[in-house]
Amino acid sequence: MKDFIYILPFKVRDYECDLQGVVNNSNYQRYMEHTRHEYLESLGENFGDMHDKGVDALVSRVDIQFRNSLRSGDHFISCLNMKKEGPKLVFDQYIYREPDKQLAAKGRVEIVVVENGKLTRGEYFDRLLNKSNI
Repeated sequence: MKDFIYILPFKVRDYECDLQGVVNNSNYQRYMEHTRHEYLESLGENFGDMHDKGVDALVSRVDIQFRNSLRSGDHFISCLNMKKEGPKLVFDQYIYREPDKQLAAKGRVEIVVVENGKLTRGEYFDRLLNKSNI
């Protein structure tokens, strides 16, 4: 397993599973999004507060590769790293089943920022990266 800047533990709930008894693929994206939101909160930021200041971080692209299915009751961790690529902030995210560290899914999520209705060059991300000391 890699080193990550943020790790969030979860447990699969019954209603997240499909008829085959495995986590529905859309829920992996939800897990990743929740992890990004919690990470932002750990830096003292909040999407609601940002929006009130005229700053919106928008997902521009998501790519998820599914490896091993999670099932109801499984414990897992959702991990992330981030980097800036031009105007985008890129999150590399991984979901590992616990305790065996089996990779369930990995994803790449690209985010852009719109400030006061205008697409930016990502200056907000520079401030965010400084807060996280990356």
